[in-house]
Amino acid sequence: MRRAVLALVCACQFMVILDASIVNVALPAIRDDLGFAPAGLPWVVNAYLLTFAGFMLLGGRAADLFGHRRTLIAGLLVFSAASLAGGLAGAPGILVAARLAQGAGAALLAPATLAVINSYFTAERARARAFGAWSAAGGVGGMAGAIAGGALTTGLSWRWIFLINVPIGIIGIILS
Repeated sequence: MRRAVLALVCACQFMVILDASIVNVALPAIRDDLGFAPAGLPWVVNAYLLTFAGFMLLGGRAADLFGHRRTLIAGLLVFSAASLAGGLAGAPGILVAARLAQGAGAALLAPATLAVINSYFTAERARARAFGAWSAAGGVGGMAGAIAGGALTTGLSWRWIFLINVPIGIIGIILS
C-alpha cells in the first residue's frame, strides 16, 4: 500500500511540474492555430505559473482544513478538467482561462501531496525516502517537459500537451 501511495503522489507532482515546462515548445503551434497576439502568448505559460505559485499556500491550508485526500482529489479534478478545457480551446482567452484553472488545481494538488507524505509516512527514514522520491519526480517532470512537449506537438498536436493529463488525472482520482 505504501508504494501505491508514493506512486500516486509522485505521479501528481510529476504532472504538476511537467505542465510548467511542457507548454514552452508548443507555443509557436498554439500561436499559429489560435491566432494569439504576440503580447498575449506569454500568458499561456504565465497564467499557470502565477496562479500555481500565488495560491499554493491556500492549497496547503485547504488540505489542513478539508483533509489531505479530499484536497488531493479536488486538485486532480480541477487540474484534469482544466487540462481538458485547454486541449479543446478554440480561442486564446479560453486557453488562458484554462491555464489559470490548471494553476489553481496545481496549487491544491502539490501541497496535498506533501501533506499525504507527511501524514502517511510516519517513520523518519520512510518519510525521508518518500520526500526524496517526490522531489525526484518533480525534477524529472521539469526535465521531461521539453521532450514531451516537442514529441506531442510534433507527433500529434499541441492540444495533446493538455489532453495527456486527463487520463492520468482520472487514474489518480480512482486510485485516491
